[in-house]
Amino acid sequence: MNIHMSIKINIVLFSILLLCTGLLAQTPSNPVVKIVIGGKTFIYTSTGEKIEVKDDDETPLTNPSTESKSLTETAEKEMLDEDDNWEVTDLASQLAATISEKDLKTHLTILASDEFEGRETGKEGQKRAAAYIANQFEEYGLPKLMDQESSYFQTVPLVSEQWRNVSLKINGNDYKYKKDFYCFPKSNSPRIKTEREEVVFLGYGIDDRKYSDYLGVDVKGKIIIIYQGEPFDRDSMSYITGDDYASEWTTDYKKKLQTAKKKGVRAVLMIERNIPFYVSKYNYQLNKPYLRIGDLDPARKFANSMYISPNVARDVIGKKFDKVVEARDKIRETGTPEYVKLNCKIAIYQDEEHKRIETENVLGYIEGTDPYLKNEVVVVTAHYDHLGKLGDDVYNGADDNGSGTSTVLEIAEAFALAKSTGKGARRSVLVMAVSGEEKGLLGSAYYAEEPSFPIVNTVANVNVDMVGRVDEKHKDNPNYIYVIGADRISTDLHKINEAANEKYTKLELDYTYNEEDDPNRYYYRSDHYNFAQKGVPAIFYFNGTHRDYHRITDTVEKINFKKMKRIARLVFLTTWELANRNDRIRIDSFLPKN
Repeated sequence: MNIHMSIKINIVLFSILLLCTGLLAQTPSNPVVKIVIGGKTFIYTSTGEKIEVKDDDETPLTNPSTESKSLTETAEKEMLDEDDNWEVTDLASQLAATISEKDLKTHLTILASDEFEGRETGKEGQKRAAAYIANQFEEYGLPKLMDQESSYFQTVPLVSEQWRNVSLKINGNDYKYKKDFYCFPKSNSPRIKTEREEVVFLGYGIDDRKYSDYLGVDVKGKIIIIYQGEPFDRDSMSYITGDDYASEWTTDYKKKLQTAKKKGVRAVLMIERNIPFYVSKYNYQLNKPYLRIGDLDPARKFANSMYISPNVARDVIGKKFDKVVEARDKIRETGTPEYVKLNCKIAIYQDEEHKRIETENVLGYIEGTDPYLKNEVVVVTAHYDHLGKLGDDVYNGADDNGSGTSTVLEIAEAFALAKSTGKGARRSVLVMAVSGEEKGLLGSAYYAEEPSFPIVNTVANVNVDMVGRVDEKHKDNPNYIYVIGADRISTDLHKINEAANEKYTKLELDYTYNEEDDPNRYYYRSDHYNFAQKGVPAIFYFNGTHRDYHRITDTVEKINFKKMKRIARLVFLTTWELANRNDRIRIDSFLPKN
């Protein structure tokens, strides 16, 4: 559906007359948001409350002119409205003061409303959110960069994959998907049918210099059945790491599938003891289409695979069950690989349906004021997509990542206000709401390959993903933020953020998830990483996870807007310094490793 034609959003500011100390002054009241979607008009108050739904009569709301406010008036009004104890000491803090709880709540309550249907990439709710963000950029007076300067949208071409037919038949017995086995479209190539009369038990499916199940075994074109994880001895020491912790053969599922592909394996059956648990855990991934950019199909790197229950595994193994158990025990006792050939009539069906769809990154640009430095750009990102709907359940995604999206909208407005008052940043700033993050960082990956401004001219990426909640660790002190990646490529970036926080916001900066050995690997899991892979210094602001993460309970009423405002101001102040300092930040650290 054409995003320009299907959605029309008008933001109307009504003027009211206020009599203040005997003087008549004209100031704008709270905005009313009118969204026309498919013949229906949704009208919201400034707090995001839906006040009316009616058939669209195309009658425009009036838009009386309002006097433009000075920067000082704007900052003072926001602080006065919220009883803000923010101290204005310079231009940067004055601009930061324009970021308000009220505006953050207005944006977030609309973006995380049911009418936006969870903002799933490629779906109608995501298109509505894109149109809302674009409309805000237009209200701020930002130029249109895309489609010959006629649009705010960078179109991202995607391919959607989902199962058309997925089934498993062993020795005449039919097994049910999501009951007896499961598999993911993203790690499987489409195959209408694979039939064999032999399966090879291949231990753990590992090929390491310290231990290899493949040594001396011909598996080309064959189906193998393996255990997950890796062998440990009686003292709970791994034969691969030589210690009590597991290697990447356990922690990274891709490693075994990539190895199997290189060895010519046709399909991998992985024994999973608790199918119901993982079907529930991966409910979203198993029930939603997988998206990828164009023809870049990562499944080509993997052998096809299925996770099968112990009952299915027993059927595959058949009369050689005792021999397989003996082989497994010998592996664990001696660290010596064993394999067993199994007589098994097996048919695997993994046929996929592919569709081409589009999503949009939304680009808001504020050109720098310095004739030389304006050719350099600081990119501020937040993903605005979320998980969409499952049945009647809406995944509103207030914290993830309506909070980040609302934050960067406020930052864009502050930079636009600075420029409109003759005090604009020296370098250019690109505020970009990206899509497809929940599907694999797709929008930012596409921009990194097809940038509107040369990557070599990109000074830094400032990424905001989940900044509105408080995690369990900080329940007694909500004034914190996890900072990830700032020192990975440029120590200057780390120092700038530290200095801005010390001078202005005084949050607790928690670097727990910035550690190289962080098991959560958050550094690799948000949009900044696609910039870091290109050598661009990147900083990621994150409040940590909570019990509502990726659940339908991630809703607006649970957001801590006071905390969110303070973080938004820190993000702005760090970006402001990056955009105004004389020297571009240095690259003086190692580039990221995946």
